[in-house]
Formats: sequence, C-alpha cells, structure tokens
Amino acid sequence: MSDPTDIVSCADLAIGHGRKVIMDRLSFALPAGKILAIVGPSGCGKSTLMRALGGLDAPLGGSARLMGVDLATADEPARQDILRRSGFLFQGAALFSSLTLRENIEMPMREFLRCPPKEMRQLAEYKLALVGLADAMDKLPSEISGGMAKRAGIARAMALDPRVIFLDEPSAGLDPMSSGRLDELILRLREAFGTTVVLVSHEIPSILRTADLCIYLDPETGTMGASGPPKSFLQAGQPAKVHAFFTQARID
Repeated sequence: MSDPTDIVSCADLAIGHGRKVIMDRLSFALPAGKILAIVGPSGCGKSTLMRALGGLDAPLGGSARLMGVDLATADEPARQDILRRSGFLFQGAALFSSLTLRENIEMPMREFLRCPPKEMRQLAEYKLALVGLADAMDKLPSEISGGMAKRAGIARAMALDPRVIFLDEPSAGLDPMSSGRLDELILRLREAFGTTVVLVSHEIPSILRTADLCIYLDPETGTMGASGPPKSFLQAGQPAKVHAFFTQARID
C-alpha cells in the first residue's frame, strides 16, 4: 500500500508501445513537494514512463497512482478531477502558434474554470509574471526565444494551480544561461507553492541542481538500474553504467 503522502507512486509497473514492453518491474514513490528526475540513455522510455505516471497512457502491467488514484482503473469523473490538478509541459513547449502567450495560458482556464473573462485574464497575466514574462504576454510564440517559450509552457502547466507538474525535457536545446534560469524557476515554484515536479531530462547539471530523487532506466535490463539522490550517483560504489552516465565517463 502506498503512503498517503506520496503524490506519485508505482508498483511493478510495465510500460511500452502497443504490446511491446520497454520497461517493467518499476516500483518507486515520490512524496509531496519533491522533484523527481527520470534519466537514462535515449530511447529507454523516459517520456513513456512520465506519460504513464501522469495518467496520459495506460500501463502494460502493474499500477501507477497519481494523488492516490490509479487513473487506469478510475472512473471518468475521478480521472478528470486528478488530471485537472496536474500540469504538463511537453517537448518543445507545444504552445498554440496562433495565440498570444496570455491566450495560451487562458486556454485551460476557459475549459475548467467558471470565472469572468476579466478574472481569467488577470490570472493568466499573474502566471506569466511568475515566470518572468510580464512584458511578453501579448507576443506570439514565434516572436520569443526558446527559453521564453519553455517558461511560457511552464506558466500554462501552472494555470490551474496543480499539485504536480510533469516536465518533458524542459532544458533541451537551451544555452547554459537559459537552462540555469529555468532550473531556478522550477525550484522557485516548488518553494512558493509546494508543487511536486516530475521531469524527464538528460541534462546532468540541471538534474544535479534541481532533483531530490533520481531514477535511472537501464535499456539493457529493461528496468530501473538505480534510484536515489542524483549527487549520490557521482560517488563510487554505484553501478558502473549509472556512474558513467552522470560523470560522462566511458565504459570499456
């Protein structure tokens, strides 16, 4: 039985595409207010695992619980309630290109909140101010930088004040300075709102700066190769491939 303080948990979870299992025997839990990083070589199933944990894809076996609810077996009202309390940033930010940043943030509010348009506008402007985009709220996605687009994507993920946000490669393609600012933003949101964060990343400096817990997916064994605080993976005594992944060393 999972701890009621765990926002995300899974037991003997199997994930994949169609009938093909990519990873199985995954069991771990994430307490509220913590940041989890999912890491591993390309193609090991990091994003697939994140989608299963967030209830977007059904697992192939085992169970995953979000806020104590197994979304694969929950009825539709319960499922929608949990998803409304979750936020997602997909690769590339996935902003609507024909909408301004403010209109992008208003989209989930229009679908789920019952409040006047003026109040929604104020809420959207507040979210954009939180991520440092108060001066860009009327710009289109094509008019801003990649780092700004990622921050706008996080603002949209935070639109409904979620308890947990899922971030897929938030630092991918950013220069070191922009990546550092994004890391600071993630930590600031966690501290200010107690938001739990699950992120997929291959950016080791970012993982070391932000994550409380890290799990390494091993494509050779098809399961979790290690778990623990990310800085512990830099120490001797870790599995060789995990230590090499974090130190960028080479295994002969």
